[in-house]
Amino acid sequence: MTQHIGIVACSAEGAALCYRTIATEGPALLGAYAHPEISLHSLPLADYVASLERGDLEGVAALMLASAEKLARTGADFLICPDNTIHAAFEFVAPRSPLPWLHIAEVVAAEARAKDYRRLAITGTKWLVDSDVYPEKLAAAGLDHCRPRRDERELIDRIIMDELVHGVFKPASTRAICDAIARFKVQEACDAVILGCTELPLVITAENSPLPVLDSTRLLARAALRRAVDTSRSN
Repeated sequence: MTQHIGIVACSAEGAALCYRTIATEGPALLGAYAHPEISLHSLPLADYVASLERGDLEGVAALMLASAEKLARTGADFLICPDNTIHAAFEFVAPRSPLPWLHIAEVVAAEARAKDYRRLAITGTKWLVDSDVYPEKLAAAGLDHCRPRRDERELIDRIIMDELVHGVFKPASTRAICDAIARFKVQEACDAVILGCTELPLVITAENSPLPVLDSTRLLARAALRRAVDTSRSN
């Protein structure tokens, strides 16, 4: 038996990509049509945005914990959250959580170390790039980072919140994000870019990005899949 994965969802597109990755990559480890048991709980994105706009991280944590409690009651063994931004509230979540979590930024930092990257560009919402979610975990792994300029932060945030979370994908917006990534490469000497919004991998890929990408959504999903399978094999 594999472990039961609980997904604390925030935005629909990112959570769907995470769920789909676990389900479609499970057969490679478990056999045809197989994947670990998965439960997903989602409160309205509007509730999270309201707390973020107030700067209320304890309010964000309360929402995450509400999902965590419900997932624990469904029988989940551990939790993941395919949303980078709300990990800013994780310090309020971890001590009160009914279940253990995989932290998305720790998963990304581990992959960056494995790939021998040194200096990473951070992309995501304005709340994410202004936070210490990634700088803290990257520093712990001995990695340097670069944040977008103010104009880039505003542009990428608008694309995420006005387009990507609603399933709107515009070629002009994709080009604008790629232009920012190109500047990270040329002017900031970054050797990879963190797609620190779980919707960004829907438009930015290894094929169109000027830098190698660290796809936080799929990396978290794969880490959860490995944990669910490896833990069961070790028991």
